[in-house]
Formats: sequence, structure tokens, C-alpha cells
Amino acid sequence: MFTDSPTYRKQVWYLFLALFLACSPPADRDDITAYWQEAGYAPELQDLNDIIQRGKLVVLTMSSSHSYFLYRGEAMGFEYELLSAYASSIGVELEIRIARDVNTIFEELLSGSVDLLACNLTVTRERSETLAFTDPYLYSKQVLVQRKPTNRHDEELLKSPLELAGRNVFVHQNSSYYKRLQSLSDEIGASLNIMEAPGDVDPERLIRMVSEGTIDFTVADEHIAQLNQGYYPNIDVSMAISFPQKIAWACRKQSRLLVRSLNNWLNMMRTSPHMAILKHKYYHSPKTQTARYQSEFASMSGGRISPYDDLIQKFSYLVGWDWRLIAAQIAQESQFNPRARSWAGAFGLMQLMPQTAAQFGVDSSSSIEAHIKAGIQYLMWLNTYWENEIPDDEERIKFVLASYNVGLGHVIDARNLTEQHGGDSSIWHNHVNYFLRNKSKDPFRDSEWVRYGYCRCEEPVEYVDKILKRYRHYQELIS
Repeated sequence: MFTDSPTYRKQVWYLFLALFLACSPPADRDDITAYWQEAGYAPELQDLNDIIQRGKLVVLTMSSSHSYFLYRGEAMGFEYELLSAYASSIGVELEIRIARDVNTIFEELLSGSVDLLACNLTVTRERSETLAFTDPYLYSKQVLVQRKPTNRHDEELLKSPLELAGRNVFVHQNSSYYKRLQSLSDEIGASLNIMEAPGDVDPERLIRMVSEGTIDFTVADEHIAQLNQGYYPNIDVSMAISFPQKIAWACRKQSRLLVRSLNNWLNMMRTSPHMAILKHKYYHSPKTQTARYQSEFASMSGGRISPYDDLIQKFSYLVGWDWRLIAAQIAQESQFNPRARSWAGAFGLMQLMPQTAAQFGVDSSSSIEAHIKAGIQYLMWLNTYWENEIPDDEERIKFVLASYNVGLGHVIDARNLTEQHGGDSSIWHNHVNYFLRNKSKDPFRDSEWVRYGYCRCEEPVEYVDKILKRYRHYQELIS
């Protein structure tokens, strides 16, 4: 209902859409709606305008060292970082969902539950009949993944695709690897035993199974295989079984504006320093990437968020929150650094101010365990305060977090302003957060309802958003 509401974003977006179409070859149209219908867009399926209006791009990806993973409490991955930059460029949030079954990712896209697939997808003619692919962001060959012999009794490495005849090769049924092995069987004039991998076993897990000796062969894209060779030095990935192929993102056929927007952005990014930095970070720094993968604080291996997970879990019952939400707050406050100290004097993992810390029995000399307990007790106190005012548990979390960051009084001011201007003071988004962001600006700062003075109130609004975004990552990647 206020200026950062969906209605406002919609108005701005339609102005942008009109300009965008005016600059595009088919779009000398005065009536945007007529153009939309004439172009054949299905209104029930999400295209770029719907993404802008809802303020969120929903992407289905895989938990892998290439696409998306967690390291020391932060979301990472080549595809994740690339998509984050794109989402930021169009002014929306990126929502990541993890594919739980590799064999059903195309059905999920076509159902309309997500906007885009970012699963290291090879562009094939068969897939292009039902999906709209972006321009490629990488090119990669398919390679055979096999174990290196460890002694003279082990079988020698396969050197030619001809030697695959009669071998068991594990891949997913809907993957481009499966189709390539079928074609390869015809090319060499011999049968390959193409074994269908379960949908809940991702491609990188198959590579690990080769390393462990559970299976003998799988197929992977070269950039993924080389990345994993750093984690598993006993695998060989030198034998190519295909020419270089396009790797791209996939959308629905109806999502023409989204594909066009992505392509324009990718073309701009292709020669940018940002793309070069990302490629170096994930594909040309093997020691660093291996260290990440082998860390106990990586979702791909250890599955821990921080060294303090056990303590956070121990005391999370005090406030009744998911421990991962509290971990997300601590990451925002101190990046899990117990020696962190702010310019204002806040200290420790949970950045308690000295006066607040004293109320809960701790100071800078207290143990980490005592400090975590005190911080969660403060969250409990704030939660109790807001319990009668904000009955919805999920909404109340936002008020508690904002109060923790900026103080109770400023959030009370924002609620009062919300009520006086016809908003709902029990709803955070586009209601209370709007007035909190603007309470120290004209025309609100001199209002009789602003009783707790000035604050830099952009900060608590962003604080809440960042914690909840990080929490969603933790929910996806940490059980």
C-alpha cells in the first residue's frame, strides 16, 4: 500500500516494459496488453512482468560445488552468484529451491512452480522442443569418470570409448549423458550397460561413488569433473566422449521476455570482470575450492554452519525458534567471530550492547556459551513483549529481529505511524517496515507519533531481510 509495495513496483515495471518493447524489433505497440496477448504469452504462467511484480525470481537448482552450496554460513556457487547478480540487476530477490529428485526437474519447471532451471543443463535438440534455453554461459565436453589404478593388479584406465562396450555406466535417465551414451553405443556398434541412477543421488554424488569404489563409471561435464578431481585425486576424467556442448539455463517456452532479458544480461556479462572473477573463483582456484569442499563447515561435506552449532541448538528452545534462524542472525551480527566488536560497543557473537549484556548476566569476559545463552534470552524477552501485539508467529519474528537490531522504541514508533496512516501494524512487509525505513525522514520525523528520536532505519529493515534470506539458504542446505 506504500511506495515500496507491489502496486508501486507494478507501475514502475509497466513503464519499463513499455520502454523495453519500444526499443525491441517487434514492439512498436502502443497497447502493452494487446501486444502481450498477441505475442502468445499465457497469463497463468510467470514471465518477467510477474517476476517483477512479485519481487522474486524463483530458481530450481542442485546442491553442488558448481551450482549452490553453503560455506561458513554463506551461500556460494557459480550459478548462484551469477543468478544473484542478475536478480539484483532487475531489482528482485532471488529465491533458491533445491531439486530433491534430479529426474523430475523439467516437470517442476513446466508446472509453473519455478521460473528457471539452473542445474548445469546441456542444451539438446530434444530438450529445446519443450524448453526455452538462454544463450550459453559455458561450453563443456562430457567426460568419463573412472578410478585410477592403485596397483599393478587393478584394471588399467580405459583410453577409448570403444572399451566401454559391456561396461556398467551410471547416469540419470533424463540427463544428456544418458542420451549421449545411447548414441555412443550406436557409434561403436556395441551395447553399453546404461544404469539409471536414482533421482535423489545427484551427479556429484555419482562421482564420489566412483571414487569410493561403489560404482566403476559415470559421466560428467568436464568442468564439473575437473572440479571434483580436486576433491577426489583417485579419479581420472581425461577421456572425452563428446564434442564441446552448450551449458545454459532453461525457462518455459512462454517466458519469452525472461529469456530475452537473461540473454541481454548474459551478453553484457560475458566479457565483464565479474564473470572472469567468478570463473577464476570456482574453476581456476583448485586448492581454495578443495579446501572449501573438505571443510566441516561446507554443506557438501561436513554439513555444519559454524563451530557453535551445538550451543545454538542447546539454547534455541528458550525462544522456540529453529536453531538455523538464530545461526542466521549470528552470521549477520558477527560472522561467527566471538571477538567481534562494533563501533558502538556491541561485542561478541551476538553483538550485545554492554547494558543489555549486563541485564542478562554477561560481559566481554564471559564464555561463548554464556554469551549465546544471554543473546537468546534477549530474543526471548523481545518475543514475549511482542507476543500479544503480533499474534502470528512468522510475522513476530520480523518484529523481534528488528527490535534486537535497532531497539524496541523505534519499532514502536513505526507501528504507531503505520496505524495513523491506515496500515496494518501487525504486518511487517510494506506496512511497518516502510514506516521504520522512513520515520526519520520528512514528513514523518516531526510527527507526534515519533517519540524515540532519530535512527538510521534503513539498517534494521535490511537486517531483517538479510537474516531471513540467509535462513532460507540454511533451510535448503542444512538439515
